[in-house]
Amino acid sequence: MTVLPPVPPNALPSQRDAWKAMFALSVGFFVSLLDQTMVAVALSGIQHDLGASINQVMWVSAVYLLAVVVPLLFTGRLGDIYGQRTVFRIGITLFGIGAVACALAPNIEFLIVARVVQGLGASIQMPQTMSVINRVFARERRGRALGVWGIVGSVATLTGPLLGGFLVSVFGWQSVFWVHVPFAFLAVVLVTVWVPALPTTARQVDYVSVGVSLLALGALVFGIQQGPEVGWTWKIWLLLAAGAVFVGLFVWLQSTAPRRGTQALVPVQLFGDRNYSAGSIAIVAMGFMAASMMLPLMFWLQDFKGLNAGEAGALVAPMAVVSMVLSPAAGALADKLAPRILAISGFSTLIVALAAAAFIMGADLSALWLLIPVVLLGVGQSFVWGSNAATTMRDVPPRLMGAASGVYNTSRQLGSVLGVAVASAAMQMAQGALGLVHAVFVIVVALLGGLVASLFFRDTLHSNT
Repeated sequence: MTVLPPVPPNALPSQRDAWKAMFALSVGFFVSLLDQTMVAVALSGIQHDLGASINQVMWVSAVYLLAVVVPLLFTGRLGDIYGQRTVFRIGITLFGIGAVACALAPNIEFLIVARVVQGLGASIQMPQTMSVINRVFARERRGRALGVWGIVGSVATLTGPLLGGFLVSVFGWQSVFWVHVPFAFLAVVLVTVWVPALPTTARQVDYVSVGVSLLALGALVFGIQQGPEVGWTWKIWLLLAAGAVFVGLFVWLQSTAPRRGTQALVPVQLFGDRNYSAGSIAIVAMGFMAASMMLPLMFWLQDFKGLNAGEAGALVAPMAVVSMVLSPAAGALADKLAPRILAISGFSTLIVALAAAAFIMGADLSALWLLIPVVLLGVGQSFVWGSNAATTMRDVPPRLMGAASGVYNTSRQLGSVLGVAVASAAMQMAQGALGLVHAVFVIVVALLGGLVASLFFRDTLHSNT
């Protein structure tokens, strides 16, 4: 087994080696996304088998998301300090161990704790993928690379519910966790062989900032996540207010890090890059949409049009197929066109698609009409995911890549948490299909915010304007 030698500072591996590294890392990315789409299919079986309450079963998903999001700022920086390859292998190994523990869980409490372990592993490995891709590919080729990388997300989105349904029906709910183990093992082997040992770029950890970031994100994510569940009580608002205070304290700590003789967890100079700031805001909108749009669509298809879960899943499957086919081409265009062109085209297409879906749902048209916005959603997403990542990260210095990737992933995940909470609240504010239409329009508003943010992109690849 030949292991790639360390890469000297400021040097890039060959394009062939860069593509092999991306493939190896994508195995870990794939299995992380596969988990999120498969576990939902298994929740009913888990509840029945372990004698769990609805609230306990919901925590199987919720606690995983908490464990992923809350440490992301810190885990992104770990790659800069200890090396992305090493940290990725630790994360994916922990993810695999957590999956084994989940499959062997004798009760719901054990399963929830095992999901924390699994989520922490995903949080550790997730930022390293983007960091390495942006360090091994030349800046003028990153759009193509991230476009191909986007296929992984589309395949996982398409495969998860179908594979999960088959596994649960044939082998039981434990199988959705066992299936992660070979992927995790393969990822460790391929990353060891194909991902070079990149030079580390940071030496210190500001543990005060780490603690404050955990408190800030923990309070915000938990508050947003549980708000709809408990009816937005004063305790939730107090928790959110505390989270906001901790965010302010965290920002102050980052700005004063040099005076305190340490390195910032999130260097403030990142936000001096206009593309990085705009892209980090735009990805919040994409996370919002990706996590929430299936809620109103699936409720409408099943509760109002009478489709079963399999039929509803098949009707929206073209979205992932279209995205999978177009993502490589869209990624290649990201290396040729001004970033605003792709971003405006993508966000505009998504907005039109969801507005059309809202009209179809409100007018109670045939479910087949939904195929039109579903296809448009696949087109719009393919123009945004890869190109936004490439534009956002393209000019980040290698020494800050881990921190930048951590912030970017945190922004996306916070958007996801916010999307589910807000869409759920909108669905409950009105009776019948009207509540579902309201939820879709809430997502449209979020995408409008992403569109406005993308207007601030500058074409740094082709000109100085």
